[in-house]
Amino acid sequence: MPHTNLERTIALAGLYQAVNCVIRIARQGSVDAEIMQPCIYSLFQVDAENVESVFGEPGVLANGARRLVAQLTGRPERDLELTRYAVQVIKLERELARRPDLLDIIAEGIREAQSKRVHFDLLHPNLLAHFADLYSQTLSHLQPRILIHGDPLHLRNPDNQNRLRALLLAAVRAARLWRQVGGSRWQLLFRNRPILEDAQHYLQGASYSGSGSEPEK
Repeated sequence: MPHTNLERTIALAGLYQAVNCVIRIARQGSVDAEIMQPCIYSLFQVDAENVESVFGEPGVLANGARRLVAQLTGRPERDLELTRYAVQVIKLERELARRPDLLDIIAEGIREAQSKRVHFDLLHPNLLAHFADLYSQTLSHLQPRILIHGDPLHLRNPDNQNRLRALLLAAVRAARLWRQVGGSRWQLLFRNRPILEDAQHYLQGASYSGSGSEPEK
């Protein structure tokens, strides 16, 4: 069954939401839980019914969709750091796709996380530490290595380090989903009008359902 452009846009919004969480933690030391939660939730979804359900309830990627619209239109403004991280994540996913040994390690790590989930909330530090360790075992050994820039005080915090690595793992998961449903850098660079329209359509639905109303930062 062919995938739609809306599905590709949703996956891309998931990538942008995870990367935006990384930037907020690195710069400010925190990010709203309701923005971060869909990213971590996606790591557990191995047999989701559809693309949107990978991230949870409808509308939960409004933050990522807004970032995507801003990057494509320049309104309110583009964040070049966000673009740089997104491009690096997409490249990193392509390298991971060539390493079935690392994919097996990640799959096993996710199974272990699912058993831990019985005892811990989705954003519990122990669960985030598990995903951070999984990232360190696998993706941190590939190129390009993603170097996070921000306030040194926040970056030195061990809990923040775990959150950042867990979110990068989630960003790569979204990039992999995007590619699996037919996404490509060529589309993002040269055929981005349909992406923009579907991101705006997603935001209209999120607004109607009452989801994604977190304040802009």
